[in-house]
Amino acid sequence: MSDIVLGIDPGSRITGYGVLLSQGSSLSYLGSGCISAGTGEISERLKTIYAALTTLVEQFKPSVMAIEETFLAKNVQSTVKLAEARGAAIVAGANAGLPVYEYTPMQIKQAVVGYGMAEKTQVQYMVRQILKLNGTPQTDAADALACAICHAYTAKVTRAMGSQVGSGSSVHGRYRRG
Repeated sequence: MSDIVLGIDPGSRITGYGVLLSQGSSLSYLGSGCISAGTGEISERLKTIYAALTTLVEQFKPSVMAIEETFLAKNVQSTVKLAEARGAAIVAGANAGLPVYEYTPMQIKQAVVGYGMAEKTQVQYMVRQILKLNGTPQTDAADALACAICHAYTAKVTRAMGSQVGSGSSVHGRYRRG
């Protein structure tokens, strides 16, 4: 079975995205980058994120979206804005009919690096190695690719166990189908 996975690292100013093809045990890089939403009003930034992701969905035609869950930042306002950015991304995926899966930062780091408390540079390095990239992706794009890799690994193991992703049984911990 093959999936085109769109991974999202949400942010109210910069949202990373990464797209890969998952075929059996093979992962192939299709694209990645960052959506710059600027520093204006939050409503305009959310509109930018939604529109850009809608365009990316049309371009890459993913079969699934994987998104990083919100972590609690020290600043409550930052956490709220991050959650709003996630919402814009989730709605873009849902409107395109994509199943949306959520993974915690710890689950993503565990899947990609093997250590849930890994540093961003370790994630970047492992994403580069796993996908055999010539260069190191920008931090937000690497985080999005890591989210996509986490989903691909989780889906593969879950299929091997004879169940569907999102059925309620968990491989890497908690994941939800939106």
